[in-house]
Amino acid sequence: MTTASARGGRLSTPRLLAFSLGTIPAYLLVSMLSTYLPPFYAGRMGISLTAIGLTIGALRLVDLGVDLGLGWLMDQTRTPMGRYRPWFLSGLPVLWLAVYKVFNPPLHPAASYLFGWYILLYVAYSILVLGQSAWAASISGSYNERSRMFGWMLGIGVAGSVLLNLLPKLTNGAVKPADPASIPTIGWIIIAVSTVTVIIATLSTTEHAAPVAPKDRATLKDYLAVITNPSMARLVAADLFLILGPGSSAPIYLFFFHEAKGFALGDVSLLLIPYTGAALFGAPIWARIAQRFGKHRTVQVAGLGYAITQTILMLIPAGLFWPTAVSMFTVGFCLAAFIVLIRAMVADVADELRLTTGQERSGVLYALVTLTQKLGSSLAVTIIYPILDFVGFIAKPGAHNTPQAIRGLEMCYLFAPIVLVVVGSACLIGYKLDAKRQSEIRAKLDEIAGVEALIGPGEAAAAAE
Repeated sequence: MTTASARGGRLSTPRLLAFSLGTIPAYLLVSMLSTYLPPFYAGRMGISLTAIGLTIGALRLVDLGVDLGLGWLMDQTRTPMGRYRPWFLSGLPVLWLAVYKVFNPPLHPAASYLFGWYILLYVAYSILVLGQSAWAASISGSYNERSRMFGWMLGIGVAGSVLLNLLPKLTNGAVKPADPASIPTIGWIIIAVSTVTVIIATLSTTEHAAPVAPKDRATLKDYLAVITNPSMARLVAADLFLILGPGSSAPIYLFFFHEAKGFALGDVSLLLIPYTGAALFGAPIWARIAQRFGKHRTVQVAGLGYAITQTILMLIPAGLFWPTAVSMFTVGFCLAAFIVLIRAMVADVADELRLTTGQERSGVLYALVTLTQKLGSSLAVTIIYPILDFVGFIAKPGAHNTPQAIRGLEMCYLFAPIVLVVVGSACLIGYKLDAKRQSEIRAKLDEIAGVEALIGPGEAAAAAE
């Protein structure tokens, strides 16, 4: 079974669909970790907002090296299954244990319980995302094909998130992500769905053989080249702010739409459907726009659109479901560009580094952007939750909040995301690795690959220099 005729080949739609199913577990975890689990532990479990914020902030400090370490290990791996595919599959048992513990906590857990099991849940997330992202980058070397692939992956992952938020309708109100009593049941659903989708993705798509580098053992200089690469430095900075922006609204989403906008808990979950579902439409459209205007320019346009649509959302009067749903769709549509195109751009940087260093570093590169994603979402909780405590917001279900506390909640939801996304878009001003430059890099890599077939990898690298 082959995935494509060559690294520049095109994965067939049925195979791409099956491969993209593997993104669903990560998107389910993101939805729960960013939107539902922090309010669950703050409300039903009784941990203070400040304690949760500080705990997740401390967790990020511990977790800083995990993604880079995993990326390094993946890049060094050699198995008959490939370099990244076995890692992707190995994330499944880690997910089983972590989800069970986080979604079934004891009554009145200490912050240390949250700290310990959250780390393992983030490790499971990292293994799945890093393994599949680096694997996807190895399937095709085409600038535009990568936009298509990551667009499909986002779309299918988002479809899983949509089904999660449809649970109130699908179960006639028996299971609601916003209801603390439903959290254990949702944990079992995530375990079951993840098992099926990861196995399908693993069995349906193979991985190209890893290229043999002249020197297979990486040195400190090699990794400094990864971190200091101008294109990657811009991507990491942009990704951090583009994630931190929407991420700052995610942990207070439940509070904002229930307390400030006056929606019932069931409707709060339903409003996430147009927000996340917009990516199903946005991902392929943004990918097509990027083919015409370039990925980095398209991200900047989407950032401007996000600022405008987020402002419009705030202006809609409380309690109006359908106008709010439409506005949520427009915000989610703009957000889709960030995830799809930044990940596709990382694959282009991997080619650039492969040409200059002779080594495959996709695992470490995707570790960097996965780290920014987790860092951005956790910093949002670390910063926003103490602010809510400061303005007197009470997270416990049924609590009465003063108008001043609600106003503070509204300000956090509006201004932080807009400012951060604008900064993230500005980080891509002057970005150089466009379609023309990437096609030149691919031509040189293909030339080296052809020479390697005749004279060996060491001599080919020397000839290229």
